[in-house]
Amino acid sequence: MRALFLAAGLTLAAAPALAADPVEGEWLTQAATGKVRIGPCPGKPDRLCGAISWLKNPAERTSTDVNNPDPKLKTRPILGMPMLSGFKSSAPGKWAGGKIYDPNSGKTYDSKLSINPNGTLKVEGCILMVCQAQTWKRG
Repeated sequence: MRALFLAAGLTLAAAPALAADPVEGEWLTQAATGKVRIGPCPGKPDRLCGAISWLKNPAERTSTDVNNPDPKLKTRPILGMPMLSGFKSSAPGKWAGGKIYDPNSGKTYDSKLSINPNGTLKVEGCILMVCQAQTWKRG
């Protein structure tokens, strides 16, 4: 019986581990007022999503999504709220075709993510052909 457990353990240890993309993890926003945890989307492991995991201001930790244009979403908490959705890998450390939601304005933008050479994350939000970028640091 003990040999069976040992063999099972060795088999699991020999199985290749799937390496996480460098975009995955927890990121401190450029303004350092919040953190976003990025990982596979629920039910869609080939896509990346992100949710607000921390807010610096204790008063905001209980705030709701009051600027959302959808009346049903105005009462959802900001903390834990999905902010990034639907990103598809375009290369290691580069993701495109996603959306980013700005709870301050209630607007959603086309977005892409990429790891900078220094390990920071470039987060771009675009309207038509005009894009603005932020640099996020590991949180």
